[in-house]
Amino acid sequence: VLEVKEGYGRNYLLARKLAVEATPANLKELKRQEDIRAKKAAEAKAEAEELAQKLKGATVTVSVKCGDGGRLFGAVTNKEIAERLEKEHKLKIDKRKIELEENIKSLGTYTPTVRLHPQVVTKVTVKVVEA
Repeated sequence: VLEVKEGYGRNYLLARKLAVEATPANLKELKRQEDIRAKKAAEAKAEAEELAQKLKGATVTVSVKCGDGGRLFGAVTNKEIAERLEKEHKLKIDKRKIELEENIKSLGTYTPTVRLHPQVVTKVTVKVVEA
């Protein structure tokens, strides 16, 4: 809701349907839309928190081929971690939500961050073992 000069509002904003006049009915509709948006955001956050509880303490094992000294041929990516989470724990997580600090290029245990929602973050344990 903005207050603009009369000519700008009538000749530009309203003519191009970029805005509507702030009538009581339009303000009521705006309030209703904001309530719906807030409710959807709360549901998304609750869903993310529920998924975070399921992920808490989850361990994923990735078997890879490696060379001398435990160095991998390639790297373990967040896509592989997401696929293993779905296979082992039946949890479907978008690969873009898994944040690796650096590429996993050696055997060992790692804890990448999983950002399910801007306010919901959890960690998962990834064990990289030789195939």
